[in-house]
Amino acid sequence: MPTKTDELTEQLKHHLEAARAIAKAAEDGDRDFTDDERSQVSEHMAKAKEARDGLDRVKADREMRSALKELGDGISIDERPVERRTPSGLIVPDAKASLGETFVKSGEYQTLMQSAPNGVFGKDHRVQSRPVGYKALVTGGSDTSGGAFVTNDMMGLQVNQLVFQRPLKLRDVVTNLTTTSDTIEYVRQTSQTNNASPVAESTATADPGTLNAANGVKPESALAWAKVTTPVRTIAHWIPLTKRALSDAAQVRTIIDAFLRYGLEEELEDQMISGDGTGENLEGLSNVSGVQAQAWDTNPLTTLRKARTKVRLVGRAVPNAYLLNPADLETIDLLQDNEARYYFGGPTGVGTAGTLWGLPVIETEAVPAGTGYVGDFRKAVLWDREQASITISDSHANFFIRNMVAILAEMRAAFGIIQPNAFVEVDLTA
Repeated sequence: MPTKTDELTEQLKHHLEAARAIAKAAEDGDRDFTDDERSQVSEHMAKAKEARDGLDRVKADREMRSALKELGDGISIDERPVERRTPSGLIVPDAKASLGETFVKSGEYQTLMQSAPNGVFGKDHRVQSRPVGYKALVTGGSDTSGGAFVTNDMMGLQVNQLVFQRPLKLRDVVTNLTTTSDTIEYVRQTSQTNNASPVAESTATADPGTLNAANGVKPESALAWAKVTTPVRTIAHWIPLTKRALSDAAQVRTIIDAFLRYGLEEELEDQMISGDGTGENLEGLSNVSGVQAQAWDTNPLTTLRKARTKVRLVGRAVPNAYLLNPADLETIDLLQDNEARYYFGGPTGVGTAGTLWGLPVIETEAVPAGTGYVGDFRKAVLWDREQASITISDSHANFFIRNMVAILAEMRAAFGIIQPNAFVEVDLTA
């Protein structure tokens, strides 16, 4: 004879499968739920919840009876195994998890009940913005797209392990400021002349005629400045995906957010080094007039050391970092002395260990191979006008009627070099 547990389990199974069948019909037809279907899904899910609550009560009764039995009152209970799986794949929980707990943690329940109001992204679910254009679509049904993330109890791809992303560190050594304007005006020092010297006391009130130190005339020094105007530029990109992908795979949005934000910072770092200042590009370090140059001299170590000296003697600045391409850093790590011993520890060492000639080394692909930079990066300024933001919208083209959304990331910033001769571009090509 069927037990109360069997009856409630069958009810739960029936209502869940009925709701899933309605959802599949809408999915196969590539359409939204009708009003009648939406009402039926809501009714089935409500009855499934009632069955789940009933199972919870039965479980509580069982546990109480079991406790009484252990006290010796002779009360017997149904000893059938608590954990089993029905032919349809529905899990009947073990003693550690009730059927209701298993049910609310399942992919079906999460998709139907938690991803959106009434368990679906309906036609009235709206978000607003104005992104444009699209390329590769992320969908929820394909294992090579958003559907790949729909798995049971999957820990998921960790955001900080996204592939194809290089470390970004240049922002850490430049001066970071903010602005509330669309245009930045700043003063750039182009040269300085220091003629300070000891001066003798003047011995006569009459004009000596010859203006020199011997006659008590103080020498004149000079500073040359230029007013520079740089506009705030917008850096942005976006990616399209379906609402189903957004609903069924909670990780998709997190990973896309991380990817989009990272992409902005990567492009910003590239612009800070190689932006040519034309169109919507920033003026990067490599294109600023007045930056010193260091030619190749003997080997990479010698060349880089001489460049550091130019920062001190010509730029009259204190360098705080080297910028090197990974390929050039590899060349330095592999340098050997006359007895084939590695300068930086070899395979069992830690390479340059992040420093070279006492300065931190920033390894970045923003610098082309064969070129390096050293300088006082505190005299490079990054003005944040609007830090990275993420916007989701279905208001692009026909996205609304196709159940698609666009996720847009954008930021606004300006960049400037205050003292160009505090930097040296290094030729690392022999």
